[in-house]
Amino acid sequence: MSQAEAHPPTAHLVQEPPLHIAGILACLGPGLIIAGSIVGSGELIATTITGAEAGFWLLWLIVIGCVIKVFVQVELGRDAVSTGKTTMDALSEVPGPAIRGRGNWLLWYWFLMFTASMAQLGGIVGGVGQAMAISVPLTQEGRDFNRYVTAKTELDVVKAESRLASEGVKTAAPADKPAQAERAARLEAEVLAKASRLAELGERPTPSRDDQLWAILIAIITSALLIVGRYRLIEIVTTTMVAAFTLVTVVNVLALQSTESWAITWTDIVNGFSFRLPPASQDGGGTALATALKTFGIIGVGASELVAYPYWCQEKGYARFTGPREAGGGWAERARGWMTVMRWDAWCSMIVYTTATLAFYLLGAAILGRTGLIPKGNELVRTLAVMYEPVFGAWAQLLFLVGAFAVLYSTYFVASAGNARVFSDALRVMGLAAHSPEASRRRVRALSGFLPLLCLAIYLTTENLPERYKVGPEQLVLLSGMMQALMLPMLAAAALYFRYFKCDPRIAPGKVWDFFLWLSSLAMLFTAGILLKGEIDKALNKPAATQPAAVQPATPAKLLPPVEP
Repeated sequence: MSQAEAHPPTAHLVQEPPLHIAGILACLGPGLIIAGSIVGSGELIATTITGAEAGFWLLWLIVIGCVIKVFVQVELGRDAVSTGKTTMDALSEVPGPAIRGRGNWLLWYWFLMFTASMAQLGGIVGGVGQAMAISVPLTQEGRDFNRYVTAKTELDVVKAESRLASEGVKTAAPADKPAQAERAARLEAEVLAKASRLAELGERPTPSRDDQLWAILIAIITSALLIVGRYRLIEIVTTTMVAAFTLVTVVNVLALQSTESWAITWTDIVNGFSFRLPPASQDGGGTALATALKTFGIIGVGASELVAYPYWCQEKGYARFTGPREAGGGWAERARGWMTVMRWDAWCSMIVYTTATLAFYLLGAAILGRTGLIPKGNELVRTLAVMYEPVFGAWAQLLFLVGAFAVLYSTYFVASAGNARVFSDALRVMGLAAHSPEASRRRVRALSGFLPLLCLAIYLTTENLPERYKVGPEQLVLLSGMMQALMLPMLAAAALYFRYFKCDPRIAPGKVWDFFLWLSSLAMLFTAGILLKGEIDKALNKPAATQPAAVQPATPAKLLPPVEP
């Protein structure tokens, strides 16, 4: 028996959909929760790393990755409104290899992806731990490490800015040369001063374990919050956190235009939307493209969020409010009305996370890409903070740490809550857990407490491996991105199946929507195919295909060699 059959819509729960924009906006929520789980890992970490590695060249791929998945997202939600079934019940009905009572090919791959998602959240809780370790170090070793790495990062940034200024002297108009030369001399003197300060600190200290201690504390608190939490708490917390930091990041990008070294030019934007790959000089071995394709899986609504979205829609009540499905016109009218609300929810949240994605990508390309700094390892969060220094100066690190904690923690919090619901339902559908509503509620509560601790265990395990096997938080995030990118075409196939074989004709979309649904599905298939081929070539030690530098001439001032250690 499906969960939908265990909880059939009843007449007393019927609610008429809002007819005006104000009422529709008041009913939004599931998409904003999804946005809260997206911005932390997909945008702040993966998108920024892509910008750092590729410069502006892959901006087009990032934008497409945010927009095209909405069509599949709404189609999965349409099935939930039409049938009242959960995502796991719906996916288990898609034709293909299956074992009776034990799921099908989609659910089996989902379990693999789910494991990678746990690793991703392990990387996220590690990032939260890093933010807290920088803000409030718990040990003297932590304070010494912070002091050294901060000085090293400041030197790296001013070195890059000095090189950009030197390039500016060569290309400046004669009237501007004196001012540019004076600025270049000032920055060169600043490089010497910061290098001297770093030398005074001596050898690089051994990294402390403060980030791990903070991660342990945060995971325990999150576990307790999720056990007692409710939908409304999650909705309010994540909406507030994401909105605040997204606004700060957008303001940062706009203010960046007033700086000489870091301003984003029209040429940068044109290159970003040229639908070409980075030049070979900037994408050695296809690294940036590989990172971007993995990022594609988790920016916007990733595969995990596509699966989770119908659950949040059900908790919000979109399916329940339509009432019992009937032959008359009452159900169809209500279903169409709540489908309108869901489309508003999906597209409004898309605007939120696309804005955030663009801001983080542009910051990564404009600042980290020009300095040669790639966020990774136990310096992940500290390197990301560099993006805010040109605008906010001395306040940059504090501002970023508060924002990074908010966004990363919201991802950890929301994704853990969503994963508890989806994993509980998957166990039921595959015959590994009881079907009753009471058992489901107990299972969700138990998993809400357990999964954050499991993510913590993965992070601590990878952090304490021998140095040659150690996996940084960013690698855990990108691993999940790859697994999700490979599942996207599978979910697109499921959406097409729902649309043409299960959708009630009374709430079926039009031909224009169908066209974009097919376009979205083909784009996901194409992207997953390129990623899979690249990973196979990598495993076979074949060189990745990159475009020759001559095809895409680079602006000299924008493509700098990595900063010397």
